[in-house]
Formats: sequence, structure tokens, C-alpha cells
Amino acid sequence: MQEPTFLILTALAAEPTHGYGVIRAVDQLSQGEVVLRPGTLYGALDRLTDQGLVEIDREEAVDGRLRRYYRLTESGAAALTAQVERLRRNADAAAARLRPAFGGAL
Repeated sequence: MQEPTFLILTALAAEPTHGYGVIRAVDQLSQGEVVLRPGTLYGALDRLTDQGLVEIDREEAVDGRLRRYYRLTESGAAALTAQVERLRRNADAAAARLRPAFGGAL
């Protein structure tokens, strides 16, 4: 799973969110290291919707514009959970290799 996808799913894990909210959440989660442009985000949301990982929660009109909210599906939550576990295992393996080589740097 690519980092932007991981962060999008993470942004949607707590509650349904509209596109701009996802962009802001990804910025905060990544501490500014991942910047999603609207075109990139909506392409990713379309792909994730097609894969059944997210779905449209609702749509509402705000200032004459349609705002679409997305939410994580059960499949999306399972995929995110699996990715969290994989990343945790990899981080633990890296830390275990660094400790003896660099005097307990972690």
C-alpha cells in the first residue's frame, strides 16, 4: 500500500470526511510531508471506492457546491489494520537491527 493511500484510509478511519477534510488530515498525519492535490485525492478516492475500501457516506450542498463525504468500509478498515500490523513488524525489525549496531539508538 502506498503511503498516500495509507494516509487517506487513516484520515477516514475516525469519521466520514469530505475531500478537503481528507487533504487537511493527511497533511496533519504526515506532518506536512505528504501533500495531496485535489485531482490526486479524488482519483484515489474513486479507485478506493471501486476497490470497496471507501464509500460515499452522504452529499450535501454548501454555498451552492456539492460536498461529498466519504467513509471507510469494513474492508477498508481490515486493509488498514493489516497495513498497520505490517508496518509495525517492519519497524520492530529495523529497530532490532539498529540497537546492537548503533548502541541502542532506538
